[in-house]
Amino acid sequence: MATRLIDIHPHIISPDEKKYPLDPLGGERSGWSAKRPATFEQFVAEMDKAGVDKAAIVHSSTTYGFDNSYVADSVATDPSRFAGVYSIDLLAPDAAEKIRYWKERGLSGLRIFTTGSTMPGQAPTLESPDLHGAWSLAGDMDLSVCVQMTKAAIPALEKLLTAFPATNVIIDHMMKPPIADGAPYPGAQFLFDLARYNNVHLKLSSRNTEESQAGKATPQTFFGKVVSTFGADRIAWGSNFPASEGSLLDIVNDLKRCIDFLPAADQHWIMAGTAQKLYPQLAD
Repeated sequence: MATRLIDIHPHIISPDEKKYPLDPLGGERSGWSAKRPATFEQFVAEMDKAGVDKAAIVHSSTTYGFDNSYVADSVATDPSRFAGVYSIDLLAPDAAEKIRYWKERGLSGLRIFTTGSTMPGQAPTLESPDLHGAWSLAGDMDLSVCVQMTKAAIPALEKLLTAFPATNVIIDHMMKPPIADGAPYPGAQFLFDLARYNNVHLKLSSRNTEESQAGKATPQTFFGKVVSTFGADRIAWGSNFPASEGSLLDIVNDLKRCIDFLPAADQHWIMAGTAQKLYPQLAD
């Protein structure tokens, strides 16, 4: 069964630093964005080579902070093929205003970056009551919220999931659970436990496909358990290109190898169906 392919986690970087000035969150630019940046045009060319039909482009917080202009300008060139995921200061007094502003600019998802290569540890963002208004508004506006976080933020996330069940959440890179010890993956139990929240979705990225082939882990046992626990309709693929090394075609081929054991219907949800549910702008 052939299926469409939608990428919900690529990044783009402009060479025009005058029009799109650098202002990285955390004060330090990510290494990948400096060493192997990809412009919007380069990403589109990679999509065409790899057979990627559509994409929800994720704003690079570690390059531009809260200025989502480059993603917004790029998405506007073909809003039937592209959606945009933007970041703002969700704790700021003007958070609601900024959410509406970027939505009006054509972007259709939010992202909270609370940890990463330039922000080690776990920021307390999800614990703040100042977040509640923006989080609730995202649900009201049908904006999925993707969160880059560590295990340490789960208690705060669970409170938000319970208080705001209408807000869909996507966990970036599945929180990169430790799985090298192999099945039954006890070190990933904190991830599996989140399946009880119907508004939780997982982003299966190249980080996860790489780790599923290391140590005693296998794609069949790990992704098999993830799908049986969450359901494929709550899992969507994101390339992490170009933060992950290699061409987009290489990343796509690795994904296909890792999930080819799944039923065709499950593969469809992971490769396109869940993305279209989370970002209706990408629907056929």
